[in-house]
Amino acid sequence: MKLREIYELAINLGKKYDPRGDGINALLEREEKAYQALKSDEQEFYDTECLVNPYADTRILNGTGNEDIKTVMTGIDIETPEVLLADQLKGRGRQIDALIAHHPEGIAQVALHQVMHVQADMLADAGVPINVAEGIMVSRIAEVRRALMPANHQRAVDAARLLDMPFMCVHSPADNLVNHYLNRLFAENAYRSVEDVVELLLTIPEYKMARRLKAGPRILVGDKKRRAGQIFVKMTGGTGGSEKSYEKLAQARVGTVIAMHMTDKHRQAAKDNHINVIISGHMASDSLGMNLFLDELTKRGLEILPCAGLLRVER
Repeated sequence: MKLREIYELAINLGKKYDPRGDGINALLEREEKAYQALKSDEQEFYDTECLVNPYADTRILNGTGNEDIKTVMTGIDIETPEVLLADQLKGRGRQIDALIAHHPEGIAQVALHQVMHVQADMLADAGVPINVAEGIMVSRIAEVRRALMPANHQRAVDAARLLDMPFMCVHSPADNLVNHYLNRLFAENAYRSVEDVVELLLTIPEYKMARRLKAGPRILVGDKKRRAGQIFVKMTGGTGGSEKSYEKLAQARVGTVIAMHMTDKHRQAAKDNHINVIISGHMASDSLGMNLFLDELTKRGLEILPCAGLLRVER
């Protein structure tokens, strides 16, 4: 496959399993109108990939896109140490044609806040009025944008450039895959208690592997014997949302939130609103999403070399 074919496959899978459904196409149409309305000097600095790719956190970071790819080294985080590791392995005769990270680097990292708007739609699907959901997200999106502005986001990209290593990242599309996978799991299986939900998660190989590594599913808020109620799966949307969402989710009759990770501020908000919280495990959940994407590459004949926290499972 060409590098750009891998990139386009990621985008198409992300759109297929996006929580917004067909709304993702309307978003691209609005993006096109906004671009056309810009003055020529403003268009010079516009990221034109946004016209075809609704995921600002997923990009080809180094390379033309025309490179022939047969073997990829892929991990949850590909940073300068992993770029150097790939170069070392290549020096020992190991074929590595490209690097694929899950977590965004470079231009995709600094633009992470742009993908967070999907969380408003996810809250709306759970029963929160869309106007309230969008209002909740405004300050949190701005907070994440400010936090990312001073980051040295080009460091790993520069390492790949200097070593002439094709490099890309697949973030929201992989997160959309795991979000859809878990929603389907809970829709197709019966559960009553919070403990039942954890046991369902542990039927998934990535979570079982993570439990052995002491990083698997854990109950963060609530008790295993409590009834789970309606489940809200939070696996996509860039990063954690607003702590204000828990009050609104409780009002929408959500009983349990399943998330990859959670800050103490969010944990306390969930506790104050009597919402159970299950932390599925960050690396395990990211691995599940990436594995669902990587399986599509293996079907097309690519070899996968996992690293950097990726718990590789083929389906």
